This record gives sequence, C-alpha cells and structure tokens, in this order.
Amino acid sequence: MTQAQTDAAPQSGHAASNVLSVDAMGGDQGPAIVVAGLAKFMGKATEARAVLHGPKKELKRLVEKHKIADRVAISNATDVVEMTDKPSQALRHGKKTSMWSAIEAVRNGEAAVCVSCGNTGALMAMSMLRLRKAEGVNRPAIACLWPSRNPAGFNVMLDAGADIRADQDDLLTYALMGASYARNGLDIERPRIGLLNVGTEEHKGRAELKVAHELIADAAEKGEFDYVGFIEGGDLPSDKIDVIVTDGFTGNVALKTGEGTATLIAELLRAAFMKTPLSVVAAVLARGSLKRLRKRIDPRRVNGGVFLGLNQTVIKSHGSADETGVAAALHLAYRLAQSGFSDKLAARVASAASLAQDAGQEIETDDLDT
Repeated sequence: MTQAQTDAAPQSGHAASNVLSVDAMGGDQGPAIVVAGLAKFMGKATEARAVLHGPKKELKRLVEKHKIADRVAISNATDVVEMTDKPSQALRHGKKTSMWSAIEAVRNGEAAVCVSCGNTGALMAMSMLRLRKAEGVNRPAIACLWPSRNPAGFNVMLDAGADIRADQDDLLTYALMGASYARNGLDIERPRIGLLNVGTEEHKGRAELKVAHELIADAAEKGEFDYVGFIEGGDLPSDKIDVIVTDGFTGNVALKTGEGTATLIAELLRAAFMKTPLSVVAAVLARGSLKRLRKRIDPRRVNGGVFLGLNQTVIKSHGSADETGVAAALHLAYRLAQSGFSDKLAARVASAASLAQDAGQEIETDDLDT
C-alpha cells in the first residue's frame, strides 16, 4: 500500500473546506467565550468562515460586537445539551439543540469540521449516529496533542476517552488513525508509533496488549509508520515517539493527570517568585524565560480532541476553555479541513481490517512454526 493510496487520497473538493461548524452553546462559560475565541481565530485565519449554532438573537449581538458578522452565518437552535445529560437522553431529545445542528451542518456538506465545547458523551453519540463510523472502525477514538520534546512540539495520543475498552484490533486501528493524524496535523511523513504499557519488556502487560504489539509491528511496513514497541508513562513527552496508542481509560487518566500537573507547576512557580522581595526581582529578570515556559506547558495550546474513526471530522474542545483555548481548537479544525483530512483518514482506516487479518495470519503461521 503506497501513501498515494492512503493519506494522499483524493479530496472531496467541496467549497466547505474553509467553513467550520461551531456549537456556540456547549461551553461552561456560555456563548460569549466561544464567539470571542472564534473572533480571535478569524483574526489570523483570514479566509476562514463559520456557521455558528445557537439562539440567533443572542449570537447575532455577539458576532456584531466582535465585527465578524460578514464571515459568520448563524443557524438558529433553541435547545442546549447540558453537561449533565446522558448520551441516550441527548439522542432522544436533542434534535433542536445547537450540538445536533452543528453536526448536521457537517453531515449536509455545509461545513468541513464540527467543533463543540459540549458534553463529550453526547457529542460522540450524536456524531456516531449522524456521521457514522468509517469502514473498518469498531470503536472511534479521541486523539489529543501532548506537549513533547519533538521538533513539532507535540505528540499525538489516542484514545483519550472515547471508549474505556480497546481490544488488539482496536489498538491496531488507533495506530493507523494516529499515523494519519500525525501526517496531516503535524506534517510528520513517517510517524513513530509507541504502545503504552506498564513496561517496555515484551513479557509485560495484558494479553490484548501483547497481541496488539505484534499486530502493530507487522502492520508497520504497509501502514507506512515506524513502530518503536512498548513505551511507559515517562515517554509521553519524549522525542522517541510521535504517536502514543492506548485505551480510552488509560489515555483519559493520563491526559487529566498531565493537565493537572501543568497547572500545579504554574501555580508553584508563581508562588515561589512572589514569596520575597528578592524573588519578585528575580521574576522580573526572568520574565522572558518564564513567559516561554508558561506558553510551552499551557494546556490551552493543545485544546481540541479529534474524534477519529467517523466519516467526517469532529473536534471536542474543553468545556472550561477560555477564548485562547477555543481559538486553538478552531485552528486545529481549520488545518484539518484544509488538508482534506476526512477523506485521507477514511482511506487509511479502510485498510485496517485487512492489515489486522494479514498480521494475524502471519502471527498464527509463526506460532505453528515454533
């Protein structure tokens, strides 16, 4: 399988490639922050357009306030999916919500990517219902960016919480989807894949991890990535990998732990530099270096989990995101939209079943020969 057959697959080419569909009502802080983030994003992405979903009267006022009315269409949606709503409840009663409307705009070809700060479970359930899973995908995954020592500044980790379960075939599919995301999102021609485990030794880990280890290794050549083997938690920010593959339970715990640690470091540094008059002077002298450090570990810069394994692209922003975080999620969405990511990913994951079957047969043959 060549790259021309996968990540360089023909794009759909519709005019909506510069249009984002934005759920204005899902965030903890209301639509004002979402629209402010949209304005901040549009200040840099001058060709971008958006469809904003929510109560028209309120959104019109906010859009006009930020002077982006000429680039934003408003789709009236009177209801909101609350953070406390169960996915099943959102599916039954959500057709008039801003979240449903935002997904429908992508389904109908009015926009290329959907972005929402809303309820993760409801967003995934609605997205799976309206956009459907891509061929070869059993369980979609959420891919997030993890600050790292790599030249790009980030590693990709998936699954970050779409599904707490993942068997060996799911983990292989995650590896293929993660490789495609790294190519299109981070411009890495041949991504390095690592499988998260409790140790790097081949005898460690659960049974499905050991099988996935062999499946991913055997699929590396056809999948056009390099497999580095098992990795540990300490390798997440390292420069030895580009893509971290794990199940949603482990990935989500790691993600929340990393975000909490970054926030703690920032608070401890602030407290240390404000403790004495001399430390305040030191903080002033080190202001440039501290600003660079704060930017490097700022969780807002990596806001935006990409739902991988659907027929179209959906990005989940943190519900608590401020305008900087919302703008970061929109920049990511726009980059993927411009690259034709949905088509390329679909071509990539369509091969997952055959790769898994081929790799599985090779493993069985090896077992018979031993």
